[in-house]
Amino acid sequence: MRNPITTTWLAAILALGLFSSMPALAASSAITMVKNTGCVCCERWAAAMQKTGFDVTTQEQPDITAIKDKLGVPQALRSCHTATAGGYIFEGHVPPDLVAKVLKTHPKIAGLAVPGMPLKAPGMDAAGVTTPYQVIAFTKDGQTSVYAQR
Repeated sequence: MRNPITTTWLAAILALGLFSSMPALAASSAITMVKNTGCVCCERWAAAMQKTGFDVTTQEQPDITAIKDKLGVPQALRSCHTATAGGYIFEGHVPPDLVAKVLKTHPKIAGLAVPGMPLKAPGMDAAGVTTPYQVIAFTKDGQTSVYAQR
């Protein structure tokens, strides 16, 4: 038989722990995506991110080159949209689980990129495509390395 007072205190402690961590969870799941006006695959990437628990704010502009320049996205890694979260840059169709991993582990990189628009990447949704693609990590000084192969 459990002691009701102990059970009540335990429940209260657990609830306080949960509620005190909620703002951190909300902050880490907030992403801002800037995309070219009318780009449908960007909207599908945002939907894939939202489906996995991210809160995506979308900004549309006729040309996002200046934003990529300002953030320091290497020219060779550029894609159709640029997202930021937790001080990191996510260029193109980066898979949601890798965004979450970066936000959780805080690697010493500027961000991740999926150059171009690979048909297998989240948001591109090409049925039956099995061609692998790479997710590239990049630093502020332009160094790159393969972060993941998908």
